[in-house]
Amino acid sequence: MSWETLITTELGWIVFGAVLAGLVRGFAGFGTAMVFLPVAGSVVSPIWALTIMVVMDVIGPLPNVPRALRDGHPGDVLRLSAGMLLALPIGVLVLSMMAPDAYRYAVSIIALVLLVALIMGLRYRGVLSRKLIYGTGAIGGFLAGSTGLAGPPVIMLYMASTHPAAVIRANLMLFLVCADAMMLVLFALNGLLSLTPVLMGLIVAVPYLLANVAGAAIFRPDYEKAYRMAAYVIIAVSAVSGLPIWD
Repeated sequence: MSWETLITTELGWIVFGAVLAGLVRGFAGFGTAMVFLPVAGSVVSPIWALTIMVVMDVIGPLPNVPRALRDGHPGDVLRLSAGMLLALPIGVLVLSMMAPDAYRYAVSIIALVLLVALIMGLRYRGVLSRKLIYGTGAIGGFLAGSTGLAGPPVIMLYMASTHPAAVIRANLMLFLVCADAMMLVLFALNGLLSLTPVLMGLIVAVPYLLANVAGAAIFRPDYEKAYRMAAYVIIAVSAVSGLPIWD
């Protein structure tokens, strides 16, 4: 794939997906992968799509991290990240053997199934024990490595908690930053990083960062339901549009 093609077609589409994902991530605290990967996966390979996402997603949310550290529970984030670290390599191994169309179907279908579960209110209703938090992190790690969707298991867990919206949003944001950093290191150790998608990730990190800031600026806890509904609609449209059947 030439740089000319990337600049004229793929890069523009990827920037669009990054801005949309940044807005959702900024006001909802999650949704980057569920919005961005169906879009990016339709124009570049699975490894490239994930590489672009983790590069931009390590940088984009950084302005919101100090607030998240104040609002969230870093201890729980560390437990989730520890569980993720155990399962992430298995997920990356699955990703390395996955065909592009299979990846696109997997990302879109998983995003849609989890979206339906969130809308229907399917939640874990038991006690949020430390073992459960570690286990949820491990599930998120496998999904992160295989599809890039680290967030949904953690989202479903925390939606069942009694934590305020600001705490849930902060914990999700911190966990996803940790997830992106670990994925980037693991990709590098396994020789899966290449220069072009890294550069693309750095390029789209700027509009993604600005979209994150804009999304965070418009977030108001009193309108949590409205923000969540907007995020659901954007995720659904991205997931459906990313299916290979539209090719």
